[in-house]
Amino acid sequence: MSSDIQDHDPAPDSDSDSDPDPDFDPDAETGATPCAYTDYRSGEADDNLPATGADAAGLEAAVWDALYEIEDPEMPVSIVDLGLIYGVSVDDEDGVATVDMTLTYSGCPARDMLTEEVEEVVAAVDGVEEATLRLVWSPEWTVEFVTERGKDDLREFGLSV
Repeated sequence: MSSDIQDHDPAPDSDSDSDPDPDFDPDAETGATPCAYTDYRSGEADDNLPATGADAAGLEAAVWDALYEIEDPEMPVSIVDLGLIYGVSVDDEDGVATVDMTLTYSGCPARDMLTEEVEEVVAAVDGVEEATLRLVWSPEWTVEFVTERGKDDLREFGLSV
């Protein structure tokens, strides 16, 4: 089995080291101070998120089941219920599984831990011959992507959502 992590940037022509767009006001949306190493963009709503794998079947369903077993390292919530998984596609014929995943923010300190665990867990699913993880940054993650089950888990953990 092999695996591969890819950063998937929907805007490859952007310079991540450039100053933020002068017309974008991050204080108005997040209360955060702009970082010169972040490409700030307003996100668009995506009616397909949160992705839960509810309609998946066969090998794809097995991959989703495996992803539900991975919890965020900082709180006991599945990465699927946290809304970090944007999609899963599986080619049943050759066993190639591709997972589109985001993080709560681009500087997430658990990035390596999460990406390695997703890669390993998906590659270990019976029938998966190759696992590819694509980190997706658009649309940017928001608490709106957390499932109801995830919100319940977060409340139980003591967070207000």
